[in-house]
Amino acid sequence: MIDYLIVGSGLAGISFAETAFVSNKSFRVIDNFAFSSSKVAAGLYNPVILKRFSQVWMATEQLQYAKPFYETISKRLGVEFDFCLPVYRKLASIEEQNNWFLAADKPKLTPFLSTKLISKKFAAITSEFGYGEVLQTGYINTETLLESYCQFLMENELLCTGEFDYKALVFHEDYVEYQGEHYKHIILADGFGLKQNPYFNDLPLDGTKGELLVIKAPELDLDVVLKSSVFILPLGNHLFKVGATYNWDDKTDSPTEEGKQELIDNLKEIISCDFEIVEHLAGVRPTVNDRRPLVGTHPEHPRLHILNGLGTRGVMLGPWLAKELFEHLEEAKPLDHQIDVKRFYKKRGAH
Repeated sequence: MIDYLIVGSGLAGISFAETAFVSNKSFRVIDNFAFSSSKVAAGLYNPVILKRFSQVWMATEQLQYAKPFYETISKRLGVEFDFCLPVYRKLASIEEQNNWFLAADKPKLTPFLSTKLISKKFAAITSEFGYGEVLQTGYINTETLLESYCQFLMENELLCTGEFDYKALVFHEDYVEYQGEHYKHIILADGFGLKQNPYFNDLPLDGTKGELLVIKAPELDLDVVLKSSVFILPLGNHLFKVGATYNWDDKTDSPTEEGKQELIDNLKEIISCDFEIVEHLAGVRPTVNDRRPLVGTHPEHPRLHILNGLGTRGVMLGPWLAKELFEHLEEAKPLDHQIDVKRFYKKRGAH
Protein backbone atom coordinates (compact mmCIF):
# COMPACT_ATOMS: atom_id res chain seq x y z
CA MET A 1 0.00 0.00 0.00
CA ILE A 2 1.21 3.51 -0.87
CA ASP A 3 1.00 6.15 1.86
CA TYR A 4 -0.09 9.16 -0.22
CA LEU A 5 -1.55 10.08 -3.57
CA ILE A 6 -0.99 13.81 -4.12
CA VAL A 7 -3.16 15.52 -6.73
CA GLY A 8 -1.40 18.60 -8.12
CA SER A 9 2.23 19.58 -8.55
CA GLY A 10 2.07 23.29 -7.80
CA LEU A 11 3.62 24.77 -4.65
CA ALA A 12 1.17 22.98 -2.36
CA GLY A 13 1.60 19.60 -4.04
CA ILE A 14 5.39 19.58 -4.19
CA SER A 15 5.61 20.91 -0.62
CA PHE A 16 3.63 17.91 0.58
CA ALA A 17 5.59 15.55 -1.69
CA GLU A 18 8.88 16.81 -0.26
CA THR A 19 7.56 16.49 3.29
CA ALA A 20 6.58 12.88 2.61
CA PHE A 21 9.90 12.19 0.86
CA VAL A 22 12.15 13.36 3.71
CA SER A 23 9.96 11.40 6.15
CA ASN A 24 10.47 8.18 4.12
CA LYS A 25 6.80 7.88 3.21
CA SER A 26 5.74 6.34 -0.09
CA PHE A 27 3.76 8.58 -2.44
CA ARG A 28 2.73 9.34 -6.00
CA VAL A 29 1.95 12.71 -7.56
CA ILE A 30 -0.56 13.14 -10.38
CA ASP A 31 -1.07 16.24 -12.52
CA ASN A 32 -2.43 17.02 -15.97
CA PHE A 33 -0.09 20.05 -16.27
CA ALA A 34 -2.86 22.03 -17.94
CA PHE A 35 -1.95 25.11 -15.92
CA SER A 36 -0.60 26.12 -12.54
CA SER A 37 -0.78 29.62 -11.09
CA SER A 38 2.36 28.67 -9.13
CA LYS A 39 4.40 28.78 -12.35
CA VAL A 40 3.52 32.41 -13.10
CA ALA A 41 3.76 33.53 -9.46
CA ALA A 42 6.25 36.27 -8.63
CA GLY A 43 7.56 33.99 -5.89
CA LEU A 44 8.27 36.85 -3.48
CA TYR A 45 8.66 36.07 0.17
CA ASN A 46 8.06 39.15 2.23
CA PRO A 47 6.86 38.99 5.86
CA VAL A 48 5.21 42.44 5.81
CA ILE A 49 2.01 43.71 4.19
CA LEU A 50 3.43 46.96 2.86
CA LYS A 51 0.12 48.61 2.13
CA ARG A 52 -0.81 48.66 5.81
CA PHE A 53 2.63 48.11 7.43
CA SER A 54 1.43 44.99 9.24
CA GLN A 55 2.93 41.53 9.65
CA VAL A 56 1.84 38.69 7.38
CA TRP A 57 -0.08 36.08 9.40
CA MET A 58 2.38 33.58 10.98
CA ALA A 59 5.22 35.10 8.95
CA THR A 60 7.97 34.27 11.44
CA GLU A 61 7.01 30.60 11.65
CA GLN A 62 6.60 30.31 7.88
CA LEU A 63 9.95 31.91 7.04
CA GLN A 64 11.87 29.96 9.66
CA TYR A 65 10.53 26.74 8.21
CA ALA A 66 10.60 27.60 4.49
CA LYS A 67 14.24 28.71 4.20
CA PRO A 68 15.89 25.39 5.23
CA PHE A 69 13.10 23.50 3.43
CA TYR A 70 14.04 25.09 0.09
CA GLU A 71 17.73 24.79 0.83
CA THR A 72 17.37 21.01 1.25
CA ILE A 73 15.65 20.73 -2.14
CA SER A 74 18.19 23.02 -3.80
CA LYS A 75 21.14 20.95 -2.56
CA ARG A 76 19.58 17.62 -3.54
CA LEU A 77 18.60 18.77 -7.03
CA GLY A 78 21.69 20.89 -7.62
CA VAL A 79 19.51 23.79 -8.76
CA GLU A 80 19.47 27.37 -7.50
CA PHE A 81 16.02 28.95 -7.20
CA ASP A 82 16.06 30.88 -3.88
CA PHE A 83 17.43 34.41 -4.30
CA CYS A 84 17.80 36.67 -1.26
CA LEU A 85 17.02 40.25 -2.24
CA PRO A 86 16.06 43.28 -0.15
CA VAL A 87 12.60 44.73 -0.70
CA TYR A 88 12.56 48.54 -0.79
CA ARG A 89 9.21 50.19 -0.18
CA LYS A 90 9.10 53.53 -1.98
CA LEU A 91 7.85 56.15 0.48
CA ALA A 92 5.53 58.77 -0.97
CA SER A 93 5.44 61.43 1.78
CA ILE A 94 6.68 62.57 5.19
CA GLU A 95 3.57 60.93 6.62
CA GLU A 96 4.58 57.57 5.10
CA GLN A 97 8.08 57.97 6.55
CA ASN A 98 6.53 58.50 9.99
CA ASN A 99 4.22 55.49 9.52
CA TRP A 100 7.26 53.40 8.60
CA PHE A 101 9.06 54.32 11.84
CA LEU A 102 5.92 53.67 13.89
CA ALA A 103 5.59 50.23 12.29
CA ALA A 104 9.28 49.42 12.82
CA ASP A 105 8.76 49.98 16.56
CA LYS A 106 6.06 47.30 16.79
CA PRO A 107 7.53 44.17 18.43
CA LYS A 108 6.24 41.83 15.70
CA LEU A 109 7.67 43.99 12.91
CA THR A 110 11.01 45.00 14.47
CA PRO A 111 12.87 41.96 13.01
CA PHE A 112 11.59 42.76 9.53
CA LEU A 113 11.70 46.56 9.11
CA SER A 114 14.94 48.50 9.04
CA THR A 115 14.85 51.75 11.03
CA LYS A 116 17.23 53.44 8.59
CA LEU A 117 15.67 55.20 5.65
CA ILE A 118 17.42 54.42 2.36
CA SER A 119 18.25 57.41 0.20
CA LYS A 120 20.05 55.44 -2.53
CA LYS A 121 19.62 56.80 -6.05
CA PHE A 122 18.58 54.42 -8.80
CA ALA A 123 18.86 55.38 -12.47
CA ALA A 124 15.45 56.24 -13.99
CA ILE A 125 13.68 56.28 -10.59
CA THR A 126 12.87 59.37 -8.53
CA SER A 127 12.08 58.98 -4.85
CA GLU A 128 11.99 62.26 -2.98
CA PHE A 129 11.19 60.61 0.36
CA GLY A 130 13.48 57.61 0.07
CA TYR A 131 12.76 53.96 0.78
CA GLY A 132 12.07 51.72 3.73
CA GLU A 133 13.95 48.41 3.66
CA VAL A 134 12.21 45.14 4.52
CA LEU A 135 14.55 42.47 5.89
CA GLN A 136 14.57 38.67 5.41
CA THR A 137 13.12 38.93 1.92
CA GLY A 138 13.77 37.48 -1.52
CA TYR A 139 12.10 35.41 -4.17
CA ILE A 140 11.77 31.82 -5.26
CA ASN A 141 11.99 31.24 -8.99
CA THR A 142 8.87 29.10 -8.96
CA GLU A 143 9.21 27.97 -12.56
CA THR A 144 12.72 26.59 -11.92
CA LEU A 145 11.65 25.02 -8.63
CA LEU A 146 8.56 23.30 -10.03
CA GLU A 147 10.19 22.11 -13.26
CA SER A 148 13.26 20.69 -11.51
CA TYR A 149 11.17 19.07 -8.78
CA CYS A 150 8.82 17.45 -11.28
CA GLN A 151 11.89 16.21 -13.17
CA PHE A 152 13.14 14.65 -9.91
CA LEU A 153 9.73 13.00 -9.40
CA MET A 154 9.72 11.65 -12.95
CA GLU A 155 13.24 10.22 -12.63
CA ASN A 156 12.11 8.39 -9.50
CA GLU A 157 8.87 7.19 -11.11
CA LEU A 158 6.79 9.16 -8.62
CA LEU A 159 4.90 11.34 -11.11
CA CYS A 160 1.89 10.33 -13.20
CA THR A 161 0.89 12.67 -16.01
CA GLY A 162 -2.80 12.80 -16.74
CA GLU A 163 -6.21 13.96 -15.65
CA PHE A 164 -7.25 12.97 -12.14
CA ASP A 165 -10.59 11.17 -12.17
CA TYR A 166 -12.44 12.02 -8.96
CA LYS A 167 -15.16 9.50 -9.84
CA ALA A 168 -12.59 6.67 -9.79
CA LEU A 169 -11.97 7.01 -6.03
CA VAL A 170 -13.29 4.03 -4.06
CA PHE A 171 -13.33 4.55 -0.30
CA HIS A 172 -12.62 1.68 2.11
CA GLU A 173 -12.18 1.84 5.87
CA ASP A 174 -8.38 1.54 5.87
CA TYR A 175 -7.48 2.83 2.41
CA VAL A 176 -8.67 4.53 -0.76
CA GLU A 177 -8.51 2.72 -4.07
CA TYR A 178 -7.65 4.62 -7.23
CA GLN A 179 -7.10 2.92 -10.57
CA GLY A 180 -6.02 -0.37 -9.05
CA GLU A 181 -3.65 1.11 -6.43
CA HIS A 182 -4.33 1.35 -2.69
CA TYR A 183 -3.46 4.56 -0.84
CA LYS A 184 -3.69 5.39 2.87
CA HIS A 185 -4.47 9.02 2.11
CA ILE A 186 -5.41 11.23 -0.85
CA ILE A 187 -4.12 14.82 -0.73
CA LEU A 188 -5.96 17.20 -3.04
CA ALA A 189 -3.62 20.10 -3.80
CA ASP A 190 -5.37 21.17 -6.97
CA GLY A 191 -5.32 24.98 -6.60
CA PHE A 192 -8.09 26.75 -8.47
CA GLY A 193 -8.89 23.34 -10.01
CA LEU A 194 -10.81 22.85 -6.76
CA LYS A 195 -13.81 24.23 -8.62
CA GLN A 196 -13.98 20.92 -10.57
CA ASN A 197 -13.39 18.88 -7.39
CA PRO A 198 -16.74 17.33 -6.33
CA TYR A 199 -15.57 16.66 -2.76
CA PHE A 200 -14.42 20.13 -1.74
CA ASN A 201 -15.90 22.48 -4.35
CA ASP A 202 -18.41 23.77 -1.79
CA LEU A 203 -15.57 25.52 0.06
CA PRO A 204 -15.32 29.30 -0.51
CA LEU A 205 -12.29 29.38 -2.82
CA ASP A 206 -12.75 32.66 -4.67
CA GLY A 207 -9.75 32.81 -6.95
CA THR A 208 -8.10 36.13 -7.71
CA LYS A 209 -6.64 36.64 -11.16
CA GLY A 210 -3.21 38.21 -11.29
CA GLU A 211 -1.27 39.46 -14.29
CA LEU A 212 2.48 40.08 -14.56
CA LEU A 213 4.82 41.53 -17.13
CA VAL A 214 8.43 40.64 -17.83
CA ILE A 215 10.12 43.74 -19.26
CA LYS A 216 13.54 44.53 -20.67
CA ALA A 217 14.87 47.91 -19.50
CA PRO A 218 18.64 48.34 -20.11
CA GLU A 219 18.64 51.80 -18.48
CA LEU A 220 17.01 50.61 -15.27
CA ASP A 221 19.79 49.93 -12.78
CA LEU A 222 17.91 48.20 -9.98
CA ASP A 223 19.39 45.48 -7.75
CA VAL A 224 16.58 45.26 -5.17
CA VAL A 225 12.86 44.49 -5.31
CA LEU A 226 11.09 47.83 -5.49
CA LYS A 227 7.55 48.03 -4.10
CA SER A 228 5.26 50.92 -4.91
CA SER A 229 1.89 50.72 -6.70
CA VAL A 230 3.42 47.64 -8.35
CA PHE A 231 6.57 45.67 -7.57
CA ILE A 232 9.63 45.58 -9.84
CA LEU A 233 11.76 42.49 -9.38
CA PRO A 234 15.20 42.27 -11.09
CA LEU A 235 15.83 38.96 -12.89
CA GLY A 236 19.27 39.78 -14.37
CA ASN A 237 20.26 40.63 -17.97
CA HIS A 238 18.20 43.85 -17.80
CA LEU A 239 15.02 41.81 -17.30
CA PHE A 240 12.47 42.68 -14.61
CA LYS A 241 9.22 41.15 -13.45
CA VAL A 242 6.47 43.71 -12.86
CA GLY A 243 3.22 42.98 -11.05
CA ALA A 244 0.67 42.37 -10.06
CA THR A 245 -2.95 43.02 -10.81
CA TYR A 246 -5.91 41.80 -8.74
CA ASN A 247 -9.10 40.87 -10.55
CA TRP A 248 -11.88 39.18 -8.56
CA ASP A 249 -14.28 38.69 -11.50
CA ASP A 250 -12.28 37.13 -14.34
CA LYS A 251 -11.44 33.48 -13.56
CA THR A 252 -9.53 32.71 -16.78
CA ASP A 253 -5.79 32.24 -17.23
CA SER A 254 -5.68 34.48 -20.31
CA PRO A 255 -3.67 37.72 -20.19
CA THR A 256 -5.83 40.78 -20.88
CA GLU A 257 -5.21 44.15 -22.49
CA GLU A 258 -6.76 45.83 -19.43
CA GLY A 259 -4.35 44.07 -17.07
CA LYS A 260 -1.41 44.92 -19.29
CA GLN A 261 -2.38 48.58 -19.49
CA GLU A 262 -2.87 48.83 -15.73
CA LEU A 263 0.66 47.49 -15.16
CA ILE A 264 2.16 49.78 -17.83
CA ASP A 265 0.44 52.86 -16.37
CA ASN A 266 1.64 52.07 -12.85
CA LEU A 267 5.14 51.28 -14.06
CA LYS A 268 5.41 54.58 -15.94
CA GLU A 269 4.64 56.44 -12.72
CA ILE A 270 7.70 54.83 -11.11
CA ILE A 271 10.36 54.63 -13.83
CA SER A 272 11.30 57.22 -16.44
CA CYS A 273 13.21 55.05 -18.93
CA ASP A 274 12.07 53.09 -21.97
CA PHE A 275 11.18 49.43 -21.63
CA GLU A 276 10.11 46.58 -23.84
CA ILE A 277 7.52 43.98 -22.85
CA VAL A 278 9.06 40.54 -23.22
CA GLU A 279 6.29 38.46 -21.70
CA HIS A 280 2.76 38.90 -20.32
CA LEU A 281 1.58 36.24 -17.86
CA ALA A 282 -1.67 35.58 -16.03
CA GLY A 283 -2.96 33.07 -13.49
CA VAL A 284 -5.75 32.62 -10.96
CA ARG A 285 -4.46 32.55 -7.40
CA PRO A 286 -6.34 30.18 -5.08
CA THR A 287 -7.61 32.75 -2.57
CA VAL A 288 -10.16 32.31 0.21
CA ASN A 289 -12.62 34.93 1.43
CA ASP A 290 -11.35 34.83 5.03
CA ARG A 291 -7.71 35.10 3.83
CA ARG A 292 -6.72 31.79 5.41
CA PRO A 293 -5.77 28.57 3.62
CA LEU A 294 -7.88 25.45 3.27
CA VAL A 295 -6.29 22.50 5.06
CA GLY A 296 -7.77 19.38 6.59
CA THR A 297 -10.02 16.38 6.10
CA HIS A 298 -13.32 15.81 4.32
CA PRO A 299 -16.21 15.56 6.83
CA GLU A 300 -17.46 12.26 5.37
CA HIS A 301 -14.26 10.68 4.00
CA PRO A 302 -11.54 10.51 6.69
CA ARG A 303 -8.82 9.53 4.20
CA LEU A 304 -9.47 12.42 1.82
CA HIS A 305 -7.69 15.70 2.55
CA ILE A 306 -7.20 19.17 1.13
CA LEU A 307 -4.16 21.45 0.91
CA ASN A 308 -5.23 24.61 -0.88
CA GLY A 309 -5.92 28.33 -0.67
CA LEU A 310 -2.28 29.47 -0.55
CA GLY A 311 -3.29 32.77 -2.16
CA THR A 312 -0.63 35.36 -2.92
CA ARG A 313 2.04 34.05 -0.53
CA GLY A 314 2.38 30.44 -1.63
CA VAL A 315 6.17 30.23 -1.38
CA MET A 316 6.00 31.12 2.32
CA LEU A 317 2.85 29.18 3.15
CA GLY A 318 3.36 25.97 1.14
CA PRO A 319 6.13 24.24 3.15
CA TRP A 320 4.70 25.19 6.55
CA LEU A 321 1.16 24.10 5.66
CA ALA A 322 2.43 20.80 4.24
CA LYS A 323 4.22 20.15 7.55
CA GLU A 324 1.08 21.01 9.54
CA LEU A 325 -1.10 18.66 7.49
CA PHE A 326 1.51 15.88 7.52
CA GLU A 327 1.89 16.06 11.31
CA HIS A 328 -1.89 16.12 11.65
CA LEU A 329 -2.20 12.89 9.66
CA GLU A 330 0.86 11.07 11.00
CA GLU A 331 0.91 12.23 14.62
CA ALA A 332 -2.69 13.34 15.20
CA LYS A 333 -1.43 16.89 15.89
CA PRO A 334 -4.43 19.25 15.85
CA LEU A 335 -4.60 21.74 13.01
CA ASP A 336 -4.72 25.44 13.81
CA HIS A 337 -8.43 26.29 13.76
CA GLN A 338 -7.69 29.22 11.44
CA ILE A 339 -6.54 26.92 8.62
CA ASP A 340 -8.72 23.88 9.30
CA VAL A 341 -11.60 23.44 6.83
CA LYS A 342 -13.73 22.48 9.83
CA ARG A 343 -14.30 26.21 10.29
CA PHE A 344 -16.65 26.05 7.28
CA TYR A 345 -18.14 22.61 7.84
CA LYS A 346 -19.02 23.40 11.46
CA LYS A 347 -21.06 26.38 10.33
CA ARG A 348 -23.09 24.07 8.11
CA GLY A 349 -23.61 21.44 10.79
CA ALA A 350 -21.27 18.87 9.18
CA HIS A 351 -19.13 16.80 11.52
